Amino acid sequence: MNGRRVPPWAVGAAGTAAVLALWWIGAATFLRGIGAPPGGGPGAIPTPWQVLSQMGADGAGFYWRNAAVTLAEAGAGYAWGNALALILAFVVLLLPGLERLATQLAVITYCLPVVAVGPVIFIVLGPPRSGESSGTAVALAALSVFFTTMVSALAGLKAADRACLDIVTVFGGRRIHQLVKVRLIAALPAVLAALKIAAPAALLGAILGEYVGGVDRGLGPAMVNAQQTLEVARVWGVAFACALLAGAAYAVLGLVSRIAAPWASGVRAGSL
Repeated sequence: MNGRRVPPWAVGAAGTAAVLALWWIGAATFLRGIGAPPGGGPGAIPTPWQVLSQMGADGAGFYWRNAAVTLAEAGAGYAWGNALALILAFVVLLLPGLERLATQLAVITYCLPVVAVGPVIFIVLGPPRSGESSGTAVALAALSVFFTTMVSALAGLKAADRACLDIVTVFGGRRIHQLVKVRLIAALPAVLAALKIAAPAALLGAILGEYVGGVDRGLGPAMVNAQQTLEVARVWGVAFACALLAGAAYAVLGLVSRIAAPWASGVRAGSL
């Protein structure tokens, strides 16, 4: 049977629709009373319609006011974490003796429990000044992306074709010439894939950092405030907004990857 291949976006849309349907059915039936207070009231799992209604009542200004702070923190952490990871990967290629130390450093940053290390970072950096982003949120966002980018970039740089590297050496090139003329191009798909995965990770790190970062605005504080006032639908609405932002960041970086390295995904440049 010669059937057409289902596009990835269709599979994703079908999966999302199935999850929403299961969520709606469960929230309206057997999950309805979970988390409800003894005296009656809304349960801990609202229906998607209740969440969307609450988001509409809160308005776009509420979400943009808080999302702008979180996105600024996530963006700063994303830039710092990825920049340091790429620089370290390049240094390891030029100085192979540092590879073990660099790998151990990356593993340590990955194994650090973000929730536990957050208060320590807050004590070191201190509370933010009025109108400034939380340094703790930026630091946790950077930690969240460092390992993935560093390991992927190093693996991509080391996967360069041996024959191409030998040609550069024959013509008098050194390690720096191999890095610029061969390894960077070979590592581009792996680096772009790591940057794509790092985008949602940076957002998650920033949100976790806001819990201890001493900021009054942001998606993290908005979720905490809604939880403390038992506004269940708003908690889910903020979580839904976080998911949309993470998905949008992943999609944008995915599009950039397809344009910058079409050969890695099997897409022709003229078809974009």
